[in-house]
Amino acid sequence: MRFDWSTLGTLLAIIHLLGLIAACHAILVTRTSQGAIAWAVSLATMPYLTLIPYLFLGRSKFAGYADARRLRNETLRSRAPGLGHLGSASGDRLAAEAHGAADSLNPRVIRTLSHLGGMPLVPGNTVRTLVNGEATFSAIFDAIEQARHYVIVQFFIVRADALGDMLKDLLLGCTARGVRVHFLYDSIGSFDLPASYVRALRAGGVEVHPFSTKRRFVNRFQLNFRNHRKIVVVDGERAFVGGHNVGVEYLGAKPPLSPWRDTHIEVRGPVVANIQFAFTEDWYWVTQELPGSEAPAPKPRDGDDMACLVMPTGPADRQETCSLFFVEAINAANTRIWITTPYLVPDSAVLAALRLAALRGVDVRILIPSRRDHFVVFEASTLYAYDAVRAGIRIFRYQPGFLHQKVVLIDDTAAAIGSANLDNRSFRLNFEIMVLTVHAGFASEVEAMLLRDFEASLEIDRGEYRDAPAWRKIAMHVARLFAPIL
Repeated sequence: MRFDWSTLGTLLAIIHLLGLIAACHAILVTRTSQGAIAWAVSLATMPYLTLIPYLFLGRSKFAGYADARRLRNETLRSRAPGLGHLGSASGDRLAAEAHGAADSLNPRVIRTLSHLGGMPLVPGNTVRTLVNGEATFSAIFDAIEQARHYVIVQFFIVRADALGDMLKDLLLGCTARGVRVHFLYDSIGSFDLPASYVRALRAGGVEVHPFSTKRRFVNRFQLNFRNHRKIVVVDGERAFVGGHNVGVEYLGAKPPLSPWRDTHIEVRGPVVANIQFAFTEDWYWVTQELPGSEAPAPKPRDGDDMACLVMPTGPADRQETCSLFFVEAINAANTRIWITTPYLVPDSAVLAALRLAALRGVDVRILIPSRRDHFVVFEASTLYAYDAVRAGIRIFRYQPGFLHQKVVLIDDTAAAIGSANLDNRSFRLNFEIMVLTVHAGFASEVEAMLLRDFEASLEIDRGEYRDAPAWRKIAMHVARLFAPIL
């Protein structure tokens, strides 16, 4: 049989044409210039390798979501207590009251972050740190066992292992005694969750759904946007937010990454309603229904004097909310800014803010892992760490096990804990949530926790990059080319 070269030529021409069309699309929709250049060049020159990945990873927004979310927010915020419009008299009064209860964080910072996240700083809360998996899931499971009205559960990763089975049994126990349960998991993060696990929950009366951006035909290829939030709310009285997912590795039971270092927080008080509202947005997107679980009015308790601000962020926000949150937090620091993150792949704005903070004499420290869970991200992080050290930023690598916590400490005044990493994926591609607590006592507690982590870490210098073999330096630079989607 004679090979038809003309057919091959036509096929190649079609692929190149599609690559050029996709390159034009990337230039129009990609949020960052670096990402636009990377996609456009690769699609125009290597469409055979990049055209299919672009269908899955390249779209910067999903059709209709931004408009739908804004309309939904207007409706939901009118129903949610204490959320209102930040520019209203009640919003200004609440912000003033919260600032009076706070410990001298610059009012400009509070105002900026409130408008950025669309939620006010709320007084009258109590927050405690939950260090590592045993403390976290012990507290979460205890709260679920005591639930009287409803339980809200949202995780990026849910595994059908020993820990996942414990959670399933607890939720089924809730529905058996008449407690409503709403369960949301990310369809990509939990891609290996067996259908039998979900069927068992539904059969027991749990309302369970996967979160997916695939609402319309044009989004059928989209894998890049993920719901990375970890939220548990019980009866509107207690909320849990942080870095843990549901899996035995988060208990430190999966070598070689164990012991797993992570942090969650337990929150009580009126700000729980704002954390629940972030879940309500996601639930409504998935189901087109409200969960029907209204948070009750919180009862004042002795010692509830912490002011908290919830920062939900996502790729459909008008602003690049997560990146700007980090920039404002860094700019707010007068004496120190300490950040812990498993992935150090910052954008230019955040890296510039860190450099400027170091130049003005702020103690800038970033704690990152010494073990890798993703090769490409780890190599890119190593190169960014070298750039940071050259700029006067202190970088530490945590030694005992894998570091997964996401913590920001600002001076002796405020600390933020949640799900957002210091990388472009959290900045622009993932749905995240951070809770900023403005309180000197809580900041002191977080400082003590981080000091213990720094004692178990090694500070790196320029030699980590300079002494690396040539092949690894090349790998680092190649890995950094993928920074816009890491």
